[in-house]
Amino acid sequence: MNFRIGHGFDVHRLVPGRKLWLGGVEVPFIMGLAGHSDADVLIHAICDSLLGALSLGDIGQHFPDSDEEYRDIDSKLLLKKVHALVKAEGWSIVNLDTTMIVEEPRVSSHIPKMRKVLADILETELQNISIKATTSETLGPEGRGEGISAHAVVLLSR
Repeated sequence: MNFRIGHGFDVHRLVPGRKLWLGGVEVPFIMGLAGHSDADVLIHAICDSLLGALSLGDIGQHFPDSDEEYRDIDSKLLLKKVHALVKAEGWSIVNLDTTMIVEEPRVSSHIPKMRKVLADILETELQNISIKATTSETLGPEGRGEGISAHAVVLLSR
């Protein structure tokens, strides 16, 4: 088999007193995402898509929140470790398509920097990284400003 597809999803609550990290970029906002790591919901969804494509479980299996080694860790480091697994298995990224569901803050101005950060970590061309952001039209927890979620779909080739 020369191609593998993986899907990832993650969600975190918004809480005061934390920085907001999305796609490896600090986004100025009055709240941040709660989590054992820096809670970068976009990177976590990407990690799960990569791990899922190779049937290697999920981010919680590789970096459990019961392990103090990962407390407040920069999610970019987790993505680097996951990407190393992908490379070790002989796979590379064809393309990555992601969507964040976030009512606020508006993140569109940060997307170009997020794409660059992710392309560098994943050792792929910028045109292979897609990041979209949408609202949920005030519906659900994202719409009420309680949290942010993200989906990621990746295509790998060998």
